[in-house]
Amino acid sequence: MSYRVQDHYFHRAKKENYLARAIYKLEEIQKKHAILKPGQRVLDLGAAPGSWMQLTSRIVGPGGLVVGVDLKEIKHSFPPHVVIFQKDIYEPEFLESLQRDYGPFDVVLSDMAPSTCGIKAADSARSELLFEQALHLAMAVLKGDGHFLAKIFQGSDFHTILQEVKKHFGRVKVVKPDASKKESKEIYILAMRFKKP
Repeated sequence: MSYRVQDHYFHRAKKENYLARAIYKLEEIQKKHAILKPGQRVLDLGAAPGSWMQLTSRIVGPGGLVVGVDLKEIKHSFPPHVVIFQKDIYEPEFLESLQRDYGPFDVVLSDMAPSTCGIKAADSARSELLFEQALHLAMAVLKGDGHFLAKIFQGSDFHTILQEVKKHFGRVKVVKPDASKKESKEIYILAMRFKKP
């Protein structure tokens, strides 16, 4: 069954000219929770190949801004209100330039995933590290009452991380979109209404 679901979203993305099936995960979360609005400034971490930026740039419109970041090159051409960086999110200079030139942001998105090795505990630990870095960046660049949505593989530290997120946001939900593969460990933490210190 999971292969048919995968096939459905893959072919639908091709047919609708989206860069990846991942767009339907964000689309489903957006329909339920409306975290993206016209005119917003949005940071998209782990943005390659760019499907989340396709949806986000359409929603925020020319009055908004989308900043996409990935280690991989993003070759797709986007409208002028989309800025793309091929950068390492762990570089301190990157955070400084984000704050100086583009922040603060209304929404921070992260669909980052580690290169998996097939060992569940190791893959989960790597995913948790990426999530923690995304959270660190979000807390540095988000406006008060801003929103944060990030992927994580459920591992041994998941509940500790979730409690940490709850300290900083007014409303936190764990979501698994239908477009996620059923056998996948991935889930998303949706954190809304950032309590800016």
